[in-house]
Amino acid sequence: MQAVLLPEHGDSDVLTLGEAPTPEPGPGEVRVAIRAAALNHLDIWVRRGWEGIRIEYPHIPGADGAGVIDAVGDGVTSVRPGDRVVINPLLYPDPMDPQVLAGRDNLARRAAILGEDMHGTFAEYVVVPERNVLLLPDHVPFSHAAAAALVSLTAWHSLITKGGLRAGESILIVGAGGGVNTAAIQIAQLAGAEVYVVGSTAEKCHKAHELGAHHTIDRSETDWGRAIYQMTEKRGVDVVVDNVGQATWPTSLRALTRGGRMLVVGNTSGYAVTLDSRYIFAKHLSIIGSTMGTQDDFRTMMSLLFDGRLQPVIDRTLRFDEAKHAHDALEAGEVFGKIVMLPG
Repeated sequence: MQAVLLPEHGDSDVLTLGEAPTPEPGPGEVRVAIRAAALNHLDIWVRRGWEGIRIEYPHIPGADGAGVIDAVGDGVTSVRPGDRVVINPLLYPDPMDPQVLAGRDNLARRAAILGEDMHGTFAEYVVVPERNVLLLPDHVPFSHAAAAALVSLTAWHSLITKGGLRAGESILIVGAGGGVNTAAIQIAQLAGAEVYVVGSTAEKCHKAHELGAHHTIDRSETDWGRAIYQMTEKRGVDVVVDNVGQATWPTSLRALTRGGRMLVVGNTSGYAVTLDSRYIFAKHLSIIGSTMGTQDDFRTMMSLLFDGRLQPVIDRTLRFDEAKHAHDALEAGEVFGKIVMLPG
């Protein structure tokens, strides 16, 4: 089969399109013929590498994917060849793990993510456990399902399951164009919150407003920390979503009202943060880390997609042989939403 291959860590030039063995499904597994995949910042981090990363080379990246069941292993009963499915990218090998049994499968000791811990979806075929595929209605395009999978799951779990966002609360989303943020804007609006968004350009702020943001701040024109303070009449917001990290943590904490909570879902600018701890205890703040989500979260989020209440934001569609271009565009901040990747 053809696949995007990572033979070594490095810049985007190391990515190639080549041949890889077609995987065979084992007991309880299914093989999905990929019709659409999608790019995440995770793929950039895996490509760059970090101390202690363990992957088999050449590695196949990609967490998001949707397609058609091509083959099934022994014992598979919920799907059959020809079924349209979307893939939940979070895998857990031990269904008897105490966290899994408690419905907290994203906290399982050996939880893994497609494209990070094992070969992923940037290939013609991928094999996953039966429990990791969800039947896709005929009216939902493969591209929409793939674009929503990881980022909408992360946003839903962070804002709703872990963050407890409620109607009437205010929320500040730091960054307008990222995949998680475009999903978070919509989810926050569905939850009945007042949504503030910080964007890097006027164009991205405009697009965030179209997605459901009530207030936007163009950080290229103004100090967004001061702006949110003034816009909330010096109160601050109840919740901040921060997936930027090093560059924004101090301002994000200052933007919170007393008793507020900061949801940390990434660190695109770096992980080494410096902060004034007095904000935390003096204002009774909570810092809540979150990544991915549970099977229940995935099904709930996908039902919103199927019903048309959640719309994946697709910036552009590229082929697998354009993987370098896709990585370069995402790293340069030229993307609003997701890049969908197609085989062939």
